[in-house]
Amino acid sequence: MTKQSFIKGTLILLAAGIVNRILGFIPRITLPRVIGAEGIGLYQMGYPFLIVILTIVTGGIPIAVAKLVAAAEAEGDEAKVRSIFRMTMALSIVLSSVFTVGTYFGARRITEYLFTDDRVYLTFLCMTPIIFVVGISAVFRGYFQGRHNMIPTALSQVVETIVRIVTVLAFAYLMLPYGIEYAAAGAMVGVLAGEICAFLVLMLLYRQARKREQPAGPVKKSKMGAFSRISNLKQIITLALPVTGSKLVGSCSYLLESILIVHCLAAAGVATNMATAQYGALQGMVMPVLLLPSALTYSLAVSLIPSLSEASALGDMKTIHKRLHQSLKLALVTGAPFAVIMYVLAEPICLYMYGQAGVGPMLKMMAPAALFIYFQAPLQAALQALERPGSALVNTLAGSTVKLLLIYMLASNPEFGILGAVVAITINIMLVTVLHWNSIARLLKFSMNAGDFLKVGLSMAAAGMTCQLVMFTLWTGSGMIRFLAACCAGMVVYLLVAMLLKLFDRSDVFRLFWLGKRFVK
Repeated sequence: MTKQSFIKGTLILLAAGIVNRILGFIPRITLPRVIGAEGIGLYQMGYPFLIVILTIVTGGIPIAVAKLVAAAEAEGDEAKVRSIFRMTMALSIVLSSVFTVGTYFGARRITEYLFTDDRVYLTFLCMTPIIFVVGISAVFRGYFQGRHNMIPTALSQVVETIVRIVTVLAFAYLMLPYGIEYAAAGAMVGVLAGEICAFLVLMLLYRQARKREQPAGPVKKSKMGAFSRISNLKQIITLALPVTGSKLVGSCSYLLESILIVHCLAAAGVATNMATAQYGALQGMVMPVLLLPSALTYSLAVSLIPSLSEASALGDMKTIHKRLHQSLKLALVTGAPFAVIMYVLAEPICLYMYGQAGVGPMLKMMAPAALFIYFQAPLQAALQALERPGSALVNTLAGSTVKLLLIYMLASNPEFGILGAVVAITINIMLVTVLHWNSIARLLKFSMNAGDFLKVGLSMAAAGMTCQLVMFTLWTGSGMIRFLAACCAGMVVYLLVAMLLKLFDRSDVFRLFWLGKRFVK
């Protein structure tokens, strides 16, 4: 099986992530124009519950599989690799089946008790098969990541995105004449179609990989009896449970957040339809823009886990520090200009993307939290890889508790409404990231050069002033031209100032181009 280095694996996932983010924004931009903010609210409202179930089913399984497969492969024990894969797949099939059936038959009661808008039932019903498909796919992804082969994960993501673009828009448009709730349900069926295609890609690549891995000569026999298999199963559960618990805190917080927001808005006197529309604007429009640059940090996080796990097993503290520093500096340097653009150009972004400039204030309020989001993924991945998922769990729980209390206090106040929820979510993001940083710093005695933060801050300031000047000076009557020019000018100024301050140098740029050429080849 083809293995990639840490940087190459990250680049592969990054390329796929960028393609996915760019392509994924096609339905993000066009779907609100087809079904409106209210339809987006119905489409998004069932997602938090789905994420909770997927966390239970898949939570720590990919990470557990990746770590155990990587360790077994390092030992040259292919029999153990196969045993780990089979046991994890059996466990995932059982869990996925139980929760899929339970969610399907409980859909009516769940939607009646949890949500203020009963029209979400159809969307909820259509999303239940996703549980089984994603549960099985997670095992394949963990297996390939443990083999240091990021191509299957990247390819499946791209295929899923392309299929979803077509099917989400097509099904939503076809079902629109029957009502908004049917259009939202049609969009969810499109998501299911994308996940099915991604699963088929992973299964096909796994079969091809297994054929190539058939040994030509004698293989190292694994000393595996019933006791060893039970031991492997215990290892899988031991690794998966804390990670699942940590993720479950976040996903349950997301579910409670979605329920609490709509109920608090109702308590503040907001009509049901308007509350659904405001929730849809926040989760379906603002958050996707905010998370757009996270394609990089997701790629870093996925590649970081097996890399740090191997270094930790070898006691190689130098490599651990090096990889972590690379990841965090890359997240900081690449995420900063996007945070500036989202803050300065919030209203034009929402106007030209969704045709709703009124959503801009929410994006502007959350933009300062963007850098914390991009930092959070590598930090959490590092805690998991270094077998400190308990720290991630406590940090996430603390942030979630603060967020839910703030939503209850602010969103139910008519003076704040949905903006109260925005403030609460922003504070949660910042708090969890700071707590993760503190955990890593204490565990590894890790620190970053304060000068890098200062240089990034100066580069951001220069880019922000440039964006402000180009966008809001009437040098042309076309707002779209000014907007595009402001984005480009801000990016160019950021890069130039960063190079002048030696945040990165020409060799870094040339290395990036060299790696890009290698990736294309």
